[in-house]
Amino acid sequence: MNQDLSIFQLVLHASLVVQLVMLLLLTISVASWAAIFRKLFSLGKVKQLNDGFEREFWSGSSLNDLFAAATQNARTAGPMERIFASGMREYQKLRERHITDAGTLMDGARRAMRASFQREMDVIETHLSFLASVGSVSPYVGLFGTVWGIMHAFTGLAALQTVTLATVAPGIAEALVATAIGLFAAIPAVVAYNRFARDIDRIAIRLETFIEEFSNILQRNVSAQAAPGR
Repeated sequence: MNQDLSIFQLVLHASLVVQLVMLLLLTISVASWAAIFRKLFSLGKVKQLNDGFEREFWSGSSLNDLFAAATQNARTAGPMERIFASGMREYQKLRERHITDAGTLMDGARRAMRASFQREMDVIETHLSFLASVGSVSPYVGLFGTVWGIMHAFTGLAALQTVTLATVAPGIAEALVATAIGLFAAIPAVVAYNRFARDIDRIAIRLETFIEEFSNILQRNVSAQAAPGR
């Protein structure tokens, strides 16, 4: 009963398969935390860039000035600014081709913004599926290590004539460490996934709202430019 049952000793004396499972889970946990912090900072930056552009958009600046700034800052612009630039670029291309039909102009601009919206959402959702996989798979990987460890422990006990708690406890404890590490990897990934999924949904709703608002502005501009010619 005087055996050292510390976590370090349990891991050290576990079977090779269980140790490999633990190493895999620890590697996944480190990658998961890296993805969590990366996504946390990237979503914060997206929100900051969208806030800045939205303030500028509603400050009264002309659409041409905003488009020139968005074109110049294409690499550092936020999703909302790039969506705006896509819509304006398509709108101006159609105007340069002397297309005056309001439906054609609006459809072209809206399709360009929707395509840009999909590209932006694909980028924003990067690493989200990885966190979902970690949260769903890690407990089962840990459980596999536990089952294998218990099988290994009972196989070793089969040769003993007298089995006591002192002989059973170390092997089972070694196996249960794998489940504990699996949960350690899964729980933060699940919590982070739920948080990020909610934040991304809010960003998507905000971008879709902007597309509709900007489309209304373009519609008014098209109507105003077409009015004198009637």
